[in-house]
Amino acid sequence: MNLNTVPTKGNLMSAKSSLTLAKQGFELMDKKRNILIREIMDLNEKAKGIQTEIDMTFREAYSALEKANIELGIKNVETFAFNVTPENDIRIKSRSVMGTEIPLVRHKEEIRNPVYSFYGTTESLDMAKSCFEKVKDLTIRLSMIENAAYRLAYNIKKTQKRANALKNITIPSYEALVKTIENALEEKEREEFTRLKVIKSRVK
Repeated sequence: MNLNTVPTKGNLMSAKSSLTLAKQGFELMDKKRNILIREIMDLNEKAKGIQTEIDMTFREAYSALEKANIELGIKNVETFAFNVTPENDIRIKSRSVMGTEIPLVRHKEEIRNPVYSFYGTTESLDMAKSCFEKVKDLTIRLSMIENAAYRLAYNIKKTQKRANALKNITIPSYEALVKTIENALEEKEREEFTRLKVIKSRVK
């Protein structure tokens, strides 16, 4: 509403109603922001745990790969690696957290049969294969969490802006408008009271 709104009781009721809605909107925005912050903090903790696990698994994988390269030869290991089939069982869905679409990546974490025969290979190659498969599974989970955290952070920023606008601009504007109209109506009532007193005194 315009601060120069005509000071009537109807406009006062309308301004008070808008002020109440603005305060309720701010409370909802604040609650939404807090929920999103808790969600992103949980995701960050999960991401740290998965990243630590990935780092450890990568070290094991490269150690085993280095050993396999020595035992079998780099060319043979490369040949085995090229026989690995691409991942084609990843499904992406989504869930909503306070209006934020969060990706849900689904894939089968199962024991995959080797693409090479056990004859002529070593345990180090099996270890490298197992570790790299684990890294892939962990990386899929980490990418899902990081993507969700990015979207939540973006939504938190938007929510914070709206909450700040309500708190610092909209609510003070309506409070000022309500006070202005109330003061104007009170002034009218005083003028009317004075006028009635004057009229009564003249009638006597």
